[in-house]
Amino acid sequence: MLKILFPVLIVLVSLLSISCSRKNQGNNGKTVFKYNESAGITSLDPAFARNQANIWAVNQLFNGLVQLDDSLKTVPCIARKWEISNDGLTYTFKLRSDVYFHNSSVFPEGKGRKVSASDFVYSFNRIMDPKVASPGAWIFGQVLKQGEKYAFEAPNDSIFILKLSKPFPPFLGLLCMQYCSVVPHEAVEYYGADFRQHPVGTGPFYFKLWKEGVKLVLLKNPAYFEFESGKRLPFLDAVAVTFIVDKQSAFLEFIKGNLDFMSGIDASYKDEMLTKAGNLNPKYNNRIFLIKHPYLNTEYLGILCDKKSEALQGSPLGKKPIRQAMNCGFDRVKMMQYLRNNIGIPGTAGFVPSGIPWFDQSRVKGYTYDPVKARQLLAEAGYPGGKGLPAITLSTNASYLDLCKYIQSQLNEIGFNIKIDVSPPATLREMIAQSKILFFRGSWIADYPEAENYLSLFYTANFCPAGPNYTHYSNPEFDHLYAKSISILDDSARAGYYVQMDNLLMKDAPVIVLYYDQVLRFTTNKISNLGCNALNLLNLKKVRKTND
Repeated sequence: MLKILFPVLIVLVSLLSISCSRKNQGNNGKTVFKYNESAGITSLDPAFARNQANIWAVNQLFNGLVQLDDSLKTVPCIARKWEISNDGLTYTFKLRSDVYFHNSSVFPEGKGRKVSASDFVYSFNRIMDPKVASPGAWIFGQVLKQGEKYAFEAPNDSIFILKLSKPFPPFLGLLCMQYCSVVPHEAVEYYGADFRQHPVGTGPFYFKLWKEGVKLVLLKNPAYFEFESGKRLPFLDAVAVTFIVDKQSAFLEFIKGNLDFMSGIDASYKDEMLTKAGNLNPKYNNRIFLIKHPYLNTEYLGILCDKKSEALQGSPLGKKPIRQAMNCGFDRVKMMQYLRNNIGIPGTAGFVPSGIPWFDQSRVKGYTYDPVKARQLLAEAGYPGGKGLPAITLSTNASYLDLCKYIQSQLNEIGFNIKIDVSPPATLREMIAQSKILFFRGSWIADYPEAENYLSLFYTANFCPAGPNYTHYSNPEFDHLYAKSISILDDSARAGYYVQMDNLLMKDAPVIVLYYDQVLRFTTNKISNLGCNALNLLNLKKVRKTND
């Protein structure tokens, strides 16, 4: 009997020791920020930071020349300052001298070396290498090409220069994207394709462990170069990411306190967390904080406007009064209240959402609910009371079916005959790109914080599939304003052209703006200084956490 009990006793003592050790670790102030990523992470290589899940992780591990603050202003990072030539073609960056790559076995004696300008030459050329096949290569599409080489130069260790083939004022904002992070050639060459799971960067946290589909662990970089109020960042000791696919299960983990942070909200627990007015359920007031912020995402209905399209021939959608009537034929305010718990802002202005720096949305005349005017426009188009108006099919996916049914109901009341076709998301995207759908639900999330990123969707030269102009909207006046705007370096002057373009769009109505989305962030009361921004970029270097 003693021989059986003795090993069991040893196991129990060991478990108690581990438990006490973990408890003491927490009491000693070790802080771990825990969040779940239900979408999963496919790569920790910044060259493949194409979706939010990857971007969030990469942002903790790497840095670029410049970065965005929470107001979406471009501020220094590894580059301490920069100059742009008067012609807008040459960008000269002066680098900090105290930035080091994380310690790694790829370096002599395992100690990370100092970052130099040549590392940016290497990193940017890597993004453009067809063999790498980075989805971020488009960022440098405007960079001047000198023979077979791109105009990335490092005259010395602390100066990095790049040259554009033509002016593009939003370019500095593009350099804030995680694709533009600096990477060491030693690690990329050593790991090859496996660099995706062996990242070596300069960020506030360094890579410790990634068991795909289970857990990712990042640890505090004790040599990080940024400071806050005289204290070296980051304040957290570690970041732990889980990959629970079921959103309801992840929500329960958050409620139990096993996760510190939750982004967005799923329909399965929307009414549990939020009131109908979109505020936090009062029963959670002492345990949870809710942060709401404009999100650079415009949800809309797109209308194919290409008069050469066979699909448009004979369709009433080719008539501007019909498109305008649909725009003012449903109540966006009630739609947001009843179907979205007021998460988002009704799309009663233009296509460019609130939250874009320098853009004045109040100067754009959009559409509000006006059934009387909608009926007048129907009559003007030759269909009084909807008489003789052919059926119009709206294509969507299942996630937006409730919104589309709401719009269908209201438009049908004033004389339309709206039908709804539901397709899988991938199928719908492919059909839209091939211009095979006349009327579709779409969304546009900003790649970079500039109104141009939204207005480029309607530039004639950007007809899909080569570009993002899925509606095939074409207006010579719009094109003239667009071409002129991207040559203007002054931000406020450029924004004036953007306002003119957005007003033209609303008048011609190739789209029906539904709403401008919002970022929702939930944290436990142990978390402070998380911050928020209109790109929904997760930045953990200034976050603090208190232990029990």
